[in-house]
Amino acid sequence: MAEEPAVEEPAAYEPDVPARLDGLLTEAAAAAPDRTALVHGEQRISYGELDRKVTAAAEALGTLLPGPGGTVAVASVLHPDFAVAYYATARAGQVTAVVNPLLREEDLLHVLTLSGARLAFVDAGLYDRLAGIRDSLPELGTVVLIGEGTRHGLPTLGELAAGPARADAPALSPADLSAVREEVACVQFTSGTTGRPKAVRLTHRNLTVNADQIAGAHRLDGTSVTVNHLPTFHPMHLNSAVRAGAQQVLCAGPAPADAVAAANEHRATHLYSLPVRLARLAADPSLDELGLRTVARIASGGSGLPVQAAARLTQRFGIPVFQGYGLAETSPLTHSDDPDHPRHGSVGRPVAGTRCRVVDVESRAVLPSGSVGEVQVCGPQVMKGYVGGPDGTGLEPDGWLSTGDVGRIDEAGRLFLLDRLKDVFKCDNFLVSPSEVELVLGRHPRVSESVVVDLPDGFGGAVAGALVVLTTEAGAGASTEAGRAAVLAEVLETVNARLPYYQRVRRAQAVDAIPRSGNGKIQRRLLREELLAHLAEA
Repeated sequence: MAEEPAVEEPAAYEPDVPARLDGLLTEAAAAAPDRTALVHGEQRISYGELDRKVTAAAEALGTLLPGPGGTVAVASVLHPDFAVAYYATARAGQVTAVVNPLLREEDLLHVLTLSGARLAFVDAGLYDRLAGIRDSLPELGTVVLIGEGTRHGLPTLGELAAGPARADAPALSPADLSAVREEVACVQFTSGTTGRPKAVRLTHRNLTVNADQIAGAHRLDGTSVTVNHLPTFHPMHLNSAVRAGAQQVLCAGPAPADAVAAANEHRATHLYSLPVRLARLAADPSLDELGLRTVARIASGGSGLPVQAAARLTQRFGIPVFQGYGLAETSPLTHSDDPDHPRHGSVGRPVAGTRCRVVDVESRAVLPSGSVGEVQVCGPQVMKGYVGGPDGTGLEPDGWLSTGDVGRIDEAGRLFLLDRLKDVFKCDNFLVSPSEVELVLGRHPRVSESVVVDLPDGFGGAVAGALVVLTTEAGAGASTEAGRAAVLAEVLETVNARLPYYQRVRRAQAVDAIPRSGNGKIQRRLLREELLAHLAEA
């Protein structure tokens, strides 16, 4: 008898969430107005104060941008001002376009044009870049400064939020509430790792439901204290903490030890960080001198956390280290590992109300447990569609989203990710997963980190190439270009002997570090171009 396809069927899930995104804050403030919502340095903001600031800023927005449905760009700086601007835009009936404050001019012009932003909340650093392209953005009328610093002549969010707060909005009928839930509240941009970022349309219901899904999956409640150790403020962490009524500590220090210190100072229960930062913490020589006194869970997301790093942190701190998975198109979370009993290497099972399956890359048939194929997800957090197209743009006719990620589902329903679909390639008609080759490279004692990409081959389609960071123990000879090349050649000889011929690394370059995007992600497309250029020069 043929094995049944692996499709995770969700249990009944009908969360009682507010109709509007800013309703998450309204409910939290009503339940515990004096509870601390955000901590930033010496600044502590209660839920009641945050809600008042949001209402006042929304009133000012109504004057600056009359009429509902306009798009407001909000730079996601790691500062309380982001939370105020984000929820105020929703409360004013406008659409928030969440912008990465680290973008350079070309990408900034792209996302602001694509979203049609008419007003922008930006920090001082982003304003300097925005000023150079302002003439190319005729729809952008007003710029408001957020975060630290000043710019002469620009209004600030602090001024807007200091104004009078309007009276409560009139109650909506059930029919109106139902319509509001399906209105677009936010435009989120894809990471752009395989091309220019796309703009994702997320509804109020997408975001409020996902906030509830995350709070449940991560065991967040009103007693939780979370440390946000990310370079930018992702709405996922904001919305889930507000849904739970939890306290969130914003840790802007980039060093891994900064997050540990912040967690201990504020008696945190949860520590959120990027895989690259957690991997650096695991490899930090001073790790054995660090301790987490109150943190019960460490959570990682955005890309894969190396199994060795997760195991090292678990062994050192004696607490679970778990991962999650999601995309801009899914608000973002679809999967979370068990925060108390994680399986390292897995991103876990689907969150409440979510289904997941793996399909054959070519035939699109649903595959059984253990088979490798493209991951598809379906649930209430899946986007309304992409900007520029009708509802459902980018989705299958039955509502499934093809993620572009290659993975497998084990018999327990846990998802294991292997690669981006656009990153895998064929050598002599064998499918090659770069991450599987990187795993073997990473086991070599002289390899600190590596990235594998496809290189064109006139006979076999493509072959594996690699950028390799050698360890400090690689030997004295590795201090010169010729020495590094010799060490790298020895590494490849050993590694390739452990790989089938179609996975073997044919060309490689030793580098000091693997370049990453501002949010810590590896951009294989750009690294492939870099390696090809190096090989052409050589």
